Amino acid sequence: MGIGINVGSNSDYSYLFQGLSGSDSSGNLNFLSDYTAIKNGSYGKLMKSYYGTKNSSSITASGSKSSTSNVVDRILEEKKNPTVSKEAQEANSKLTSGISSLMTSVSTLQNDNTYKNSKDGTSAADKVVSAIKDYVSQYNDVVSAAKNSTLANATSHVAGMMNSSKANAEKLAEIGITINGDGTLQLNESKLASTDISKIQKLFSKDDVISYGSTVKSRLGFASASSSSVSSTEKDKAKEDEVTYGGAADLKKDIEKLLSNSLYEKIKGKDGKEQYDIDKLFAAVKNFVGNYNSMLDSAKASNNSGVIANLAQILEKTAQNKDALKQFGISVDNKGILKIDENTFRKSDMSQLQKFFGEYGSSIATHVSLVNYYMTTQANAASGYTANGTYNAQENFRYDVIM
Repeated sequence: MGIGINVGSNSDYSYLFQGLSGSDSSGNLNFLSDYTAIKNGSYGKLMKSYYGTKNSSSITASGSKSSTSNVVDRILEEKKNPTVSKEAQEANSKLTSGISSLMTSVSTLQNDNTYKNSKDGTSAADKVVSAIKDYVSQYNDVVSAAKNSTLANATSHVAGMMNSSKANAEKLAEIGITINGDGTLQLNESKLASTDISKIQKLFSKDDVISYGSTVKSRLGFASASSSSVSSTEKDKAKEDEVTYGGAADLKKDIEKLLSNSLYEKIKGKDGKEQYDIDKLFAAVKNFVGNYNSMLDSAKASNNSGVIANLAQILEKTAQNKDALKQFGISVDNKGILKIDENTFRKSDMSQLQKFFGEYGSSIATHVSLVNYYMTTQANAASGYTANGTYNAQENFRYDVIM
């Protein structure tokens, strides 16, 4: 089974997932769907039906029929508790620790102090060169570990990170970093040493949510959440999905309200003049901000590729409207979280608010609906087993994540 991750280009890092095929793949993307099938009994019905027919005439050496139930029990047990090779275990461990180390490297390159001379005499240029060398080394360790890892969700985000590097290949080349055929990075130290460090600071800017550094860090954050939640129980996962569904569903309603002309109907003020109902408008926008953040917080750790793809689109569209949001007192931090300042909002032009949400709200509405759809249907969509024990073949197992 090959799994390709396509992030805004034709790049295919399916080689990252070669370790996902085989009997020792505990991180297989189909595990949760198989578990669902096991839980509702359909998998057992399918296995019993298959092995019951296959072994109905099978006689053991002692003259007794082989036990179909034992075969089924063994298969179900293997599905619930798959074995993982020593190599995969080591890769998983290296990937988890590597992601953490790489996030630290990115943070260093996003720290303003890195670009200032130190009191001990270390120049800013020397600190930046050291930080970049560490970043390249940690980056390559993560990519190498991901190739043999069975942590499917984490490796999907690593693939997304690699595609972010490819999308910024020209900018990286300007500071001496090129991309090898296997996705690892190659550093030209001479070119790096001659590069204006302000160019590197801009490339890794923490203030720009769509800068190369912010994009990589965002992907690493998702990967970290995925790898740390591997041992979660199915009950915990179901609870997580329920929260995500509520956030997306509520955000859908908020957008519908902000697109409604009735919200912007004017009322008579104390002076008898018609004016916008600022209290009502602020309440609507405040709810939007709250549910947006709630959806983002929950959906970013989702295992569903449809959720991840549409969340990425929402983040990108919000980042593109960062300046426009400011006029209404809504700020966007480097993680995509929204925050609203009431005083600024009340002083803003409400006619422009209606126009803005007419465009921005409409642009993210479909993606919010799809986050809701994929989350609420992911169990049924992912599983090929029906409640009757029959199997519906999926078209393929390719996962496309579009940024």
